[in-house]
Amino acid sequence: MITFDHVSKIYDGNVTAVKDVNFTVEKGDIVVLLGPSGCGKTTLLRMVNRLESITKGTIRINDKSTMDLDAIELRRNIGYVIQSNGLFPNMTIEDNVMIVPDLLGWDKQKKRKRYNELMDLIGLDGEEYRKRYPLELSGGQQQRIGVVRALAADPPVMLMDEPFGALDPIIREKIQDEFLQIQKEVQKTILFVSHDIDEAVRMADKIVLMKDGEIMQFDKPSELLTHPSNAFVSQFFGKDRALKSLSLHTVQELKDNIGLVHFDEAILDTKTIKVNQDLRNTLSMLLNQEADQVIVESMEGEKLGAVTIDLVQQYLHYEIKGMASGSTVEKG
Repeated sequence: MITFDHVSKIYDGNVTAVKDVNFTVEKGDIVVLLGPSGCGKTTLLRMVNRLESITKGTIRINDKSTMDLDAIELRRNIGYVIQSNGLFPNMTIEDNVMIVPDLLGWDKQKKRKRYNELMDLIGLDGEEYRKRYPLELSGGQQQRIGVVRALAADPPVMLMDEPFGALDPIIREKIQDEFLQIQKEVQKTILFVSHDIDEAVRMADKIVLMKDGEIMQFDKPSELLTHPSNAFVSQFFGKDRALKSLSLHTVQELKDNIGLVHFDEAILDTKTIKVNQDLRNTLSMLLNQEADQVIVESMEGEKLGAVTIDLVQQYLHYEIKGMASGSTVEKG
């Protein structure tokens, strides 16, 4: 885990970038640093691997102060992913992925095995991409390589600085989904900088919302959306907080709590979604009138019923009522 204990960063003696920050990233969690430009989130992230110095306070990884560790050794044990992916254009994909294992002195057989495992993890053929160069790959493929390079030496901690920010929205959402699937397998402790509210809500186990170097609220996404701690938090997430909260819930939850409607086999203009689809995307599909009927299937392909705008609205009212009584459904 990563613990921030009264951490501050002051530049030139009087410019405070980070002010008395306290929070802990629990083992296996994704914590997203969120806030407006200049709020200190990237500075805070870069203090973990000592790319920025700490003016006051302590950062501990697994109860060890980062200042007590050799800076180079510290960085080799922390995965680091940035927006531009940071791949070396003159090195092959395999060489890029294996940079840290090379530095750690792994033998060829161990590196080859790990490379193939990582490429399988992101759905790319290791042999096909082994001798290619970054410029031969699409932006999405390059970002995948950047992620697995950070995973190469199996670090317990990963730092991610707007890793998907340069991608177009469709590819970004797909890679977010892929990364969350990878995280289910690898269970890394991740600190993740984002400027995008939807991305933060989608990715985070907890969110640190910052303003002017200070933490405004540190909580689960559902709590920031439904129980903002002050006016800034409320305004930052916007008046459509209830709609944003739908991305934390799935059609399965709607089915379990209020049920689905019967579908009509006679309607030809239909779309099919899986029961694990989130409700925000489902509502968008319905509002955009992409089909006359949206049928819900189980993960095995069994037709379970249909979903309507009225059903989603009912579920939203059901959730708001639950929030008022203090029984919110957590992100899952």
